[in-house]
Amino acid sequence: MARIPEKPTTVYMFGTCLVDMAFPRAGIAAHRLLEREGLTVLFPQAQSCCGQPAFNSGFIKEARAVARKQIEVFPGPLPIVVPSGSCAGMMKHHYPEMFADTAEYPKARQFADRVFELSEFLVRVLDVRLDDVGPPETVTWHTSCHALREMGVIEESKSLIRQLEHVNLVELEREEECCGFGGTFSVKQPAISTAMVKDKIDDIARTGAATVLSGDCGCLMNITGALEYHRVPVEGKHLAEFLWERTNGNRKQL
Repeated sequence: MARIPEKPTTVYMFGTCLVDMAFPRAGIAAHRLLEREGLTVLFPQAQSCCGQPAFNSGFIKEARAVARKQIEVFPGPLPIVVPSGSCAGMMKHHYPEMFADTAEYPKARQFADRVFELSEFLVRVLDVRLDDVGPPETVTWHTSCHALREMGVIEESKSLIRQLEHVNLVELEREEECCGFGGTFSVKQPAISTAMVKDKIDDIARTGAATVLSGDCGCLMNITGALEYHRVPVEGKHLAEFLWERTNGNRKQL
């Protein structure tokens, strides 16, 4: 867990590649949730990938180059809020690891200490209170591997959902199992990935939920693709977008 600071007035937001390319509504919603709490949200235009694809594929030199750029465009001392457990985990835990025993380690450590996953920041720093204005709905929750095992922020995400008075959260029987995405894993091992995501959507279907929520767009991309392919009538949505819609009362505003 990141050190919990005093409630700030200004924060950075790291958007992530998949928010930028595939789930822009999730990024807009995250930005608006933070602004609604009275924060000024800075979004450096020079930000890019967190470097995880290169890092996970063993291209450490290339991953370091990407990390250096992010450290440069997010100068301290503001918190860096990330709507992804995966990207947050990369920057918080693996940036210091990549620069260990180098002169760049202090900067990497200082950067990492300012990284927060979105739900962690909303709950532990801002102590948000949500007023649900949406109709009754049943949802289920899929946790990403990094949010669970690196960032440890699953209870924060679920606590936000449970604040919504008219939302019934039905938990998955096999919640802690990977959905099979794993970034390049789904490309390198498509047969295994396909079997894993089929197990995941079967679990989702058994809940009877109308919507599956997650805090990571990579998982959502994989799960929603499988749901559509197998014609399972469940919608996938990022937690930030869902929270904004339920508490803002205007689904068309994003």
